Amino acid sequence: MGQSSNSRRTFLYQAAAGAAALSGQTATGVNPNASGFLSRPGAEIYYEVTGSGPPVVFAHGLGGNHMSWFQQVPYFAGRYTCVTFAHRGFAPSRLAGGGPDPSMYADDLGALIDHLNLKEVRLVAQSMGGWTCLEYALHHPERVKSVVLAATGGTADLETLDHADHETITAWYDAHRGVDESLARRGIHPAAGERMAGEQPAMHFLYREIDGLSRGLDKNALRAKLVAARTVPVSKLKRFEMPVLFISGDEDIVFPPPAARALAAAVPGAKLERVTEAGHSVYFERASRFNEIVGAFL
Repeated sequence: MGQSSNSRRTFLYQAAAGAAALSGQTATGVNPNASGFLSRPGAEIYYEVTGSGPPVVFAHGLGGNHMSWFQQVPYFAGRYTCVTFAHRGFAPSRLAGGGPDPSMYADDLGALIDHLNLKEVRLVAQSMGGWTCLEYALHHPERVKSVVLAATGGTADLETLDHADHETITAWYDAHRGVDESLARRGIHPAAGERMAGEQPAMHFLYREIDGLSRGLDKNALRAKLVAARTVPVSKLKRFEMPVLFISGDEDIVFPPPAARALAAAVPGAKLERVTEAGHSVYFERASRFNEIVGAFL
């Protein structure tokens, strides 16, 4: 990593700390216990471990990396061992060549859990992180204590929902067609949302800066791969025995809130928490509420 990249990363850490202080989070006195790169086929996965207690692993979305959780780690590190990482292809993780294959995300997560010798992990997934965590939980349910799916259905095939739910979701997509492009034309990141950009411009700026760290990644191509990987029948989720929590922002224009409601209803015992005046990134935009919800669930 060059000097300019290191300087940019230092700046973003300082900006994150400042934003955390402004949002009422405790941002001082919390430092990683360990960090490093885990060697994987075709990649090196960057990770950080902070705090002590039962392990919680945070999996970021398409617009983030391990830094995205700067408002969660200080909150939870006093009670939990917080593990954050950057998916393959997302800086500062390294990729040997080509674009990342999301089918390898769950195995990367499993290798990290093994490397850190974590037991009974609690998984917290945001958007794209749902592909990682859902697949890991499906294949290793005995190793997962609980799962939080925020603004995501992961690899679940929404077309396998009940007909009425599928129709509602289809209508939602029709009603929101082109909204993301309209926001982007006005310089608003769709995953941050218009409310964040208007009410919290510093946070919106920070979100875009973190997103920009992975400059060389073709996110449109990766997004297409993620969509193609939605192949798991919803009926498979009904086998989950661990607690599952869905979190949905009422103003999300990326992942349909009706899909979160339908998936929560399909998973036995699952809970759904709706957050008003929040878009796709509740963890970033309404961190205090997100932390309160997740803390009560864990």
